[in-house]
Amino acid sequence: MSITVFTARAVRTMNPSQPTATAVAVRDDRIVDVGSLDTLRPWLDAHPHRIDDRFADHVLLPGFVDPHLHPSMAAVLLPMHFITAMEWQLPWQTAPAIRGAEAYRARLAEIESSLNDPSEPLITWGYHHIWHGPMDRALLNAISTSRPVIAWHRSFHELYMNDAALAWLGIAEADAGKHPQVDIARGRFFETGLKYAVARMNRYLLAPDRFRAGLQRLREVVAYGGHTTIGDMATGIFDLDMEWSALVDVLERDDTPFRVHMVPHVGMLHSAAGDDDAAVEKVRHLVDRNTHRLRFGHHVKLFTDGAFFSELMQLGPPGYIDGHHGEWMMVPDRFEALARLYWRAGYKIHVHCTGDLGVDLALDALERLQIDQPRPDHRFTIEHFGLSTPEQARRIATLGAQVSANVYYLYELAEAYWRHSIGYERASQMSRLGALARHGVPLALHSDFTMAPALPLNSAWIAANRINEAGDVMAPEERLTLDQALRAITIDAAYMLGMENDIGSIRAGKKADFTVLAADPYEVPVADLKDIPILGTVFEGKPFPRPA
Repeated sequence: MSITVFTARAVRTMNPSQPTATAVAVRDDRIVDVGSLDTLRPWLDAHPHRIDDRFADHVLLPGFVDPHLHPSMAAVLLPMHFITAMEWQLPWQTAPAIRGAEAYRARLAEIESSLNDPSEPLITWGYHHIWHGPMDRALLNAISTSRPVIAWHRSFHELYMNDAALAWLGIAEADAGKHPQVDIARGRFFETGLKYAVARMNRYLLAPDRFRAGLQRLREVVAYGGHTTIGDMATGIFDLDMEWSALVDVLERDDTPFRVHMVPHVGMLHSAAGDDDAAVEKVRHLVDRNTHRLRFGHHVKLFTDGAFFSELMQLGPPGYIDGHHGEWMMVPDRFEALARLYWRAGYKIHVHCTGDLGVDLALDALERLQIDQPRPDHRFTIEHFGLSTPEQARRIATLGAQVSANVYYLYELAEAYWRHSIGYERASQMSRLGALARHGVPLALHSDFTMAPALPLNSAWIAANRINEAGDVMAPEERLTLDQALRAITIDAAYMLGMENDIGSIRAGKKADFTVLAADPYEVPVADLKDIPILGTVFEGKPFPRPA
């Protein structure tokens, strides 16, 4: 097999033993050597080769890794109408920022009037109570009394329906009103109540043509961000077999420039199986489905508290300014029972935690699991890590856990939550990454797409600057260094998925995955990190341009 040598103005390897280079030799899908044309000479003298200088004026980094996003959730949301408080840059459009109750309702009415089919449901995504004002079924009835209108919350964890939508889905008010996480008077379905609503919407949301079109858009989004590996951190969130079939059809193609590490949503699998032993057996055999790009490993996903964007995270004192309380996505006893089940089976456990009480629940369980059955390299991962305490950062280190954080919370919500939700101190310290780094906790950055844009350089920019949407620096002591932030979207993100031996840095033996940048992130001001143009990727040795 011939060797291809990619030359570049600079190669930032994220390998501390050899941090920079100007050439990478690739054979098939693997790197054979890294250095310069001079240091690669023994390989080139011994084997057929060609020099590919298309990146001679550009910079190569390891292929970006997002260890936590949701392809199936994105496939459901991306065909919807976006009405969001922040501008969203997508490969096919830029959705403008819409703020204020009046502007939100005007945009909703504008979309409704543009629909030609009177029976077509109007489903929007991006509503947020702080940015867009109160929401209920009466407001949506004012948009239309005949068309089903659904406002899906920015968090994805809740939605609102008008009367026509309730009728369209055959939801009886008396039945829905019995659910503890449904406010039928307002048409609000949240957390497990969302599951109740979605079960009735699936015939529309998961219709094969619609779902596959959404996955095609997700495919563009991932390539647009410069990723070569993503983690599906809740496979089976809707319907495992349906999702898997669609993922294989849309993503298992030679022109897909990334791979997906699949992590099952075991709560959904256990609910479907109705028996814990049967569910564990099903999880054990998921690896039998593996393809080249779509692969299950030895990881599972669990949940503690509710959605960050919905202000449903569980908080210790002093709680929320308005006195409301958060929600549990899994009741604590059930969470610990499932954690114990998979811990004993040797799985790496990832736990959705958004508030400090959610983090406490996860860490208390981890401590008891370590006493019951010690595991030295357990990779127990706190996912999201929205609100925490300084003491929890130290405890995470003591217990040997790691953190995959959504630092975008800080950008979009720090100002809003300071003024309307939890006060300045805690709002400014969202995503407490500097403390984790000081305690030596392995950490990564993720998008939880669509909870944040799937743009790793943007996440790294927030982590290194801690600038919110209002332009203020929040808790500068919690910033990461530039190098830490870039590691958090490359080699340390790979570590979260247990893939650090194959991806995440540029060294001999690893997959030939690179992200191509127009400028060197180590040479531009850190304030400009998010603005560095991404030109494309190399996935397993094959170059791919960035989607237009």
